[in-house]
Amino acid sequence: MSTPRVLGKREPHIYGSETLDQIYQRLTIVGAELGVEVDARQSNHEGTLVDWIGAAEDDGFSAILLNAGAYTHTSLALYDALKASSLPAVEVHLSNPAAREAFRHPSRIAAACVGVVSGFRGESYIVALWAVISAALRRLDSQSKRSAAKGDARKRRAAPKKKSSTLRNKRKSA
Repeated sequence: MSTPRVLGKREPHIYGSETLDQIYQRLTIVGAELGVEVDARQSNHEGTLVDWIGAAEDDGFSAILLNAGAYTHTSLALYDALKASSLPAVEVHLSNPAAREAFRHPSRIAAACVGVVSGFRGESYIVALWAVISAALRRLDSQSKRSAAKGDARKRRAAPKKKSSTLRNKRKSA
């Protein structure tokens, strides 16, 4: 998810000359090479981004890459949406906000993300894709382990009763 759609035109010395469509095309190709499907979306409207984040898990997504543009520095709504989602999210920026004007330094959304990738122009999206895939795989692995642990715990709860019962039977017969 990205905002706004001015890449390739706005301050190419900061953001690069690659358009958002070109970045999305590369992201889709790299995603396919890594075995994941990338659904790239862009909106200039904060509410639309919030809606997409809120629906992402129900829509079958495993992770979120978000370039919130200027909303990075102002949007509590995006922060709340990311916190409400159980999906791992990576904040991504073409430029390095920390190396720019002071008003760009704080991020309202970073605390709701598993990481931030910035400063590599269009490559930031590729690096962020690797990072968010890794985070999604860790999440799936963790869920799998929790599920297995619950199954083991049920077995352990059942096992002592059987052992206890068996021990009582042995004692009776001895």
